[in-house]
Amino acid sequence: MPELIFPLDSTKKFTDQQLVGHNRWHPDIPAAVTVKPGDEFRVHVREWFDGAIHNDDSADDVLHAPLSTVHCLSGPFAVEGAQPGDLLVVDILDIGPIPQEDSGPLAGQGWGYTGIFATDNGGGFLTEQFPDAYKAIWDFSGHTTTSRHIPGVQFTGITHPGLMGTAPSAALLAKWNTREGALIATDPQRVPPLALPPEPQDAILGSLTGTAFGRAAAEAARTAPPRENGGNQDIKNFTRGSRVFYPVFVDGANLSVGDLHFSQGDGEITFCGAIEMGGFIDLRVDLIKNGMELYGVTENAIFLPGNEGPNYTEFLAFSGTSVTLDGEQRYLDSQLSFQRACLHAIDYLTKFGYSPEQAYLLLGAAPIEGRLSGVVDIPNSCATVYIPTAIFDFPVVPTAAGPVTIDPGPGAARATR
Repeated sequence: MPELIFPLDSTKKFTDQQLVGHNRWHPDIPAAVTVKPGDEFRVHVREWFDGAIHNDDSADDVLHAPLSTVHCLSGPFAVEGAQPGDLLVVDILDIGPIPQEDSGPLAGQGWGYTGIFATDNGGGFLTEQFPDAYKAIWDFSGHTTTSRHIPGVQFTGITHPGLMGTAPSAALLAKWNTREGALIATDPQRVPPLALPPEPQDAILGSLTGTAFGRAAAEAARTAPPRENGGNQDIKNFTRGSRVFYPVFVDGANLSVGDLHFSQGDGEITFCGAIEMGGFIDLRVDLIKNGMELYGVTENAIFLPGNEGPNYTEFLAFSGTSVTLDGEQRYLDSQLSFQRACLHAIDYLTKFGYSPEQAYLLLGAAPIEGRLSGVVDIPNSCATVYIPTAIFDFPVVPTAAGPVTIDPGPGAARATR
């Protein structure tokens, strides 16, 4: 097993650990550990809410989830010799739930969760149709998972880190804050907000203290979106065997990782659409000197997907076009097309007995595939959602006999206002 360089104790809060990670991006956050090119190492990772979401049948915890505290990132990890302009090569060697802990109060101890976030606390891809908070708990059995809140399905997860990236330079951080601030200013009262500005409250900045902490907390970027450094990309195919190439913006690169997912569908559409968990990840790092210029990779990460994961071969696909629910034509709006494809899939699954919320949660958690299938045929773009048919324990493909009716169980856990 690779050397464990960032241990976490499941009985302690994220801020009470031997090594404290961070939940904001800033170039001044000191490296927690330094590694060398070619090193292989293990990192423990806390689930993104540090235990605020519970294994129960209420979604009140999702309704009141403290968004200002996320994400709980392990790191930063400095790589000897890394300089701005290099490419940092990161191999994902292994990944999984919390080792040797198959029961307990933390997500990753044999279970995980998927949440629909309320519109006034994060929202989601379909927040206009699903404004309230719901939750589904998933139980792990090896590489497969089932849920008491969404019966009738079982699938193999594509386990991956939702968030990984390098530290921004001071100039890049300023660029983020300027452009995202300008976006917020176009509709500052929007719910949910257009972007999340720096928020000193609940900031965790590793070992940074004193006046340096206060200055950095006031300008550090929130970790919610993906950016030039990688970040919260939520790419389900970042699984074992993946090799990622990250731009380096600061000396040491300062790699961080968090937000582990047992499984996720393309898009993570409910916002907390993956099956969230804590766990471990084994990494190997290397450098390509001057790689940003050599390969023209200056403001994005590129990657080789891993070759592990469920081998589903049969799918039921749903299409959507860029026409709103009330019939308004939009011009090549692929975001809208994907929303409509998701809504069509949800409507279809309700014919078997699921509630719309159960179907929505399932699309976020199961390894569905989302595709932009047509982006040139004016005025309608076409997006598609592919659902593996093998995840269901009942026939889901249309037949002349009509849909079977399943027992939907207790349904998704719902928050009370």
